[in-house]
Amino acid sequence: QVQMVESGGGLVQPGASLRLACVTSGQILSSYGMAWFRQAPGKEREFVAVVRWRSNAKFYDDSVKGRFTISRVAASNTVYLQMNSLKPEDTAVYYCAADTYSDGRYYLAKEYEYWGQGTQVTVSS
Repeated sequence: QVQMVESGGGLVQPGASLRLACVTSGQILSSYGMAWFRQAPGKEREFVAVVRWRSNAKFYDDSVKGRFTISRVAASNTVYLQMNSLKPEDTAVYYCAADTYSDGRYYLAKEYEYWGQGTQVTVSS
C-alpha cells in the first residue's frame, strides 16, 4: 500500500512559477512510475509528467515540455513538479500517482492504482 500527499498549489499570475511536492509513504517498488496528472473543471484527468523510480527516466506531455520539470528524491520519497511560465490553461487540480505501468502506457490514468488527494493550481491575472 502506498500513500501520497500533494502540496504546493496556489493562486499565481501568468508567467509565474510553482513547485508541487508529493510525499509518499509505504512500499515503493523500484518498478514504479511516479506521475503527475491534472484535471480541470469539466474535463478528463490528463497526463502531465512521469519519472521512473529506478531509472529516473522522464516523460512529459507536449503541453508542458520545456516549462515543467519532474524530479524525485529517493531519500525523502518525494516527487516534485517544478512549473515555470505558467499559463491560465494550466489551471487544474494536480494529482500525483504511482504504479507499475505497462510499457509505453505511462500517460493513461487507469494504469495507476495509487493516488493523492490533489492540490489546486490556479493561474489567473
